Amino acid sequence: MRTKNVVPRLRAKKRLFKRVKGSVGGRRRLLRTAKESLLRAGVYAHRDRRRKKRDFRRLWIIRINAACRERGLRYSQLIAGLAKIGCELDRRTLSEMAIEDPTGFDAVVAAVREGLGLPEPAAVA
Repeated sequence: MRTKNVVPRLRAKKRLFKRVKGSVGGRRRLLRTAKESLLRAGVYAHRDRRRKKRDFRRLWIIRINAACRERGLRYSQLIAGLAKIGCELDRRTLSEMAIEDPTGFDAVVAAVREGLGLPEPAAVA
């Protein structure tokens, strides 16, 4: 007797169409197109999970650099100074400090200046 694969195949199709819900046109209605779009979506998701980490690190560095320059220091000097004084604050924490806790960030910058032997910047009137 010939066996048929109807139930498992329908179950697999149902699972697939459930995953492409929200797509437009043939991407949600046609089996082959739905499979292709899911495959491509998975590739994008995998790539962008890694990309997100890079993008956030860039954002944190930009924020830290802006905050440093307001205080008369460059980003590279701050990072070198943190390494020299043995401070283990990461870029994410420094970025949050620069935004949420400017006095704490000022203290970090002052400690770096002291560690590198840099003079305090002249007060801007």
